[in-house]
Amino acid sequence: MAEPQTDVSRPSALPTANLLQRGTASQSLVDQNSTEYLDNIEEEWNKKVDLEVETLLDGMVDLVGLASIGDKDKFRIAQESFQAQTRAESMVRAANSLLSITHSMKLLLLLSDEAQIAHRRDAELKIVQEEKEDARAQVAALLDELIRRPNQKGPPNPTTGSAT
Repeated sequence: MAEPQTDVSRPSALPTANLLQRGTASQSLVDQNSTEYLDNIEEEWNKKVDLEVETLLDGMVDLVGLASIGDKDKFRIAQESFQAQTRAESMVRAANSLLSITHSMKLLLLLSDEAQIAHRRDAELKIVQEEKEDARAQVAALLDELIRRPNQKGPPNPTTGSAT
């Protein structure tokens, strides 16, 4: 006889530990340099934020869709009410998660290395200033070209006073 399918968790034995073997995942973290590590962490934070914002957006779209007015029986009204409550609860969880993420990011900023932040800001400022100077040089070259462009009609004829 087959065992019935349920969603109840079943206790099972804990996996055995391998004390002498190193995991390849932990070794790959050691092999990364700090820039790659920080980029991976930043990507993880971005994915978390994107997921929570998407949850909020989907929830709002669903709530607006459920708010339609029309001929509905009591069952349909109760069903849509339940759907709206569950969607609102998931939106509240997503908003709390975003608050938690912003709190964590504030702490990371407060506890981070200020010298590195200043160095990154100065490097970004230098790049922006170089781009600004390049843009100025391009604009100056275009203005010089426009101002010094020879007249298409040619110089006026001194005897007739008209262009040749």
